[in-house]
Amino acid sequence: MVAAFFCGVVICSRAQSGDENQTPPDRPAPEARSIEDLNYLGGAAALPLFSDSIIDVHSRFRQQMYRKGLALRVMAGPQYTQNMLDAPVAADEQVYVGQRQFASMFAQPILSWDMRQLNLRRAQLYVGAALQWASWRPAGPKTTQLWALYFYKEFARDRVELKTGYIAHNMNFVGLFVGGSTAAAAQGVYAVLPFEAGMSYYPLTAPALDLRVRATEHVYWKGAAQRSIDPEGGVREVERNHTGFRFIPRGDRLVLINEVGYQRAAAADLPQTWFRAGYIENTTGYTNARNGRVEPGNHCAYVLMDRQLHQSSREHPDRGVYVGGSAMAVPESKNAYAHYYEARLYKEAPFRARPSDMATVVASRTGYSSVITNNFVAGGKTVWRAGTTVTGSYSLRTGPGSYLCLGVGYLHGPAITPRVPSALTFTAGWNLFF
Repeated sequence: MVAAFFCGVVICSRAQSGDENQTPPDRPAPEARSIEDLNYLGGAAALPLFSDSIIDVHSRFRQQMYRKGLALRVMAGPQYTQNMLDAPVAADEQVYVGQRQFASMFAQPILSWDMRQLNLRRAQLYVGAALQWASWRPAGPKTTQLWALYFYKEFARDRVELKTGYIAHNMNFVGLFVGGSTAAAAQGVYAVLPFEAGMSYYPLTAPALDLRVRATEHVYWKGAAQRSIDPEGGVREVERNHTGFRFIPRGDRLVLINEVGYQRAAAADLPQTWFRAGYIENTTGYTNARNGRVEPGNHCAYVLMDRQLHQSSREHPDRGVYVGGSAMAVPESKNAYAHYYEARLYKEAPFRARPSDMATVVASRTGYSSVITNNFVAGGKTVWRAGTTVTGSYSLRTGPGSYLCLGVGYLHGPAITPRVPSALTFTAGWNLFF
């Protein structure tokens, strides 16, 4: 496997003429730098700008660090979910989030360096930790560990991007975040299939080498070579690698991710468009539910599309109405969730006076593995064969770096087994960016 972390030092020199009578050329103006060079770069999702933070971008703290090419930011927030149709079940009977009152909290301190002292352009060293707690263990994991430690660099007039180190790929591939921003916290309800196939995700990191190449201004290919997450899931991953630094836990092998896409930002009278399709292949051994043997060959295929239907402002062309869809599939013999389909409708800036808010409606259907459900039925258990959800949510910007997201979702078939009643869940999440 490719080594997971390296840094390069670029040394530049400029030749000078020996003719003293020659008029020296004007010194080229230094490239303009921005504090946003220290924001999250090269991802499929974006963090809010530093100007949209609880800590003022012009504060002494921010500016003193920025003069040294550094930025320290913290993301944090709680979430609460509860089923509103039925009374809470006993703790040992819970099978889905919200069946009992559910609460979780997270905090992510991040330190980034633009490496200006090494005369590197569009480069970054990114270091982050994850602190996560959840009241229900299967919805965790509960952990305090490394989240990110990688080097990022752009080459060839920014047509090629390299990222290598410890990376959580849910921010880099697929594009699960509705609207492409982490602020709203709107995401497909059960879009976990890429993670079942071993792709790393918050708070679980893994050593990886990522490369993105822009064939044209809008067409791209990107790929990754990553050490697999534990086949038994996040809780088991944390038990075996509780700091996140472990390079290759025993049995975890190589994951290859390939994605192609077309991405065009919104402009005046030109709607935003983003199409992406990818394939994840894992050489790690997974238990085959048909025969009980541990076999390699788990994989995930996915295709997603988002399109802006209406622009509500010529001055801000990204504001308006969007529609999107997703389709994903993994082998039924190795994964509990086998198929996923999603349709989404969302509006950025739903009210003229609320330009940073977002309203979303997401409908999804998750097909549960027929192999696994048949095994449950043979053992005398009741099952759902699929789960269908419809969720409406509203993300409200309550102040700089502060987003409150409220949502209500109907879940028909909320768990594979047992066949518990459908649920109507209320969810409240608060995302803070310091």
